[in-house]
Amino acid sequence: MNHLSELLEPLAVWFRNLNIPAPITHWGHPLMMGIVIFVMGGYVVFAGWRGRLASDKEVTLRSRADHRKLAPFMFLFLALGYTGGILSLVIQQEPIMESPHFWTGTAALGLLLSNSLLSLSGFWGDKSTLRTLHAYLGTAAFGLLIVHTILGVKLGLSI
Repeated sequence: MNHLSELLEPLAVWFRNLNIPAPITHWGHPLMMGIVIFVMGGYVVFAGWRGRLASDKEVTLRSRADHRKLAPFMFLFLALGYTGGILSLVIQQEPIMESPHFWTGTAALGLLLSNSLLSLSGFWGDKSTLRTLHAYLGTAAFGLLIVHTILGVKLGLSI
């Protein structure tokens, strides 16, 4: 754990020398990630489920297309935000891996990566059970991201 902080310290020093106002360093990550999780993530989950449950074929196709287009960007932004959150803690000279917020973020990214691989595999021949697993795994990841957000707010208020 300390090794990661030491590894990132030169970059953190560079950012500290920019004299970014403390509220931005402290609350920038939570604000940006809240937008990604609730706005983008909420729509990705909504579009995914609407694509599964809608009775109108046109709505199903449009929802699946929206989900397919936005989910990779959501994952990318979450992965970048994960990196930014770690760097933010190093900039603020706080421990990285001691918080449940770190571990829920790691687990959520792991779930989303697994879900992405499931999708990229074409659900191993378009098997409906794997599509169902994808839907529930994505929903579980989103639920974990909500818990992650609560833990992040708690962390932010404690440091």
